[in-house]
Amino acid sequence: MDDLDRRILAAWMTDARRSLRDIAAEVGVSPTTVHERARALRRRGVVRGTVLDLDLAALGRGVQALIAVRVRPPSRANIEAFRDWVARLPETVGVFVTSGRSDFIVHVAVASNDELYAFVIDRLTARGEVADVETSVIYENLRRPDVHLGADA
Repeated sequence: MDDLDRRILAAWMTDARRSLRDIAAEVGVSPTTVHERARALRRRGVVRGTVLDLDLAALGRGVQALIAVRVRPPSRANIEAFRDWVARLPETVGVFVTSGRSDFIVHVAVASNDELYAFVIDRLTARGEVADVETSVIYENLRRPDVHLGADA
């Protein structure tokens, strides 16, 4: 990835709905160049798609938590089975397979503290391979709309 790719991505990350023509004007190259670069970035898997940024509270899922989960025994089969299962649950926003004390960090969004409690007790700890859970309620979620792309971005 060269400097032009980084400048295109930096401009694009501010609003994924922007036209490539607008991005071309901002970075100072032709629209054709930006279209070709954008196509190449997608083909190489650098840009995987665009997503909606949903307000989970407005959707009735205003209680969010990060749940650290440890599975035992820590075998590949247990890790992959738990990962695949928890990723399919409707409460799950994201799943991170981690190293260290926990094997997973699971980001969930639910309607209430009662739902969070039921999720942890009735769903997570009911699984035989789950040895330990630690739940941290998210008070506020601040996400950067961009990612630092390296030099000159």
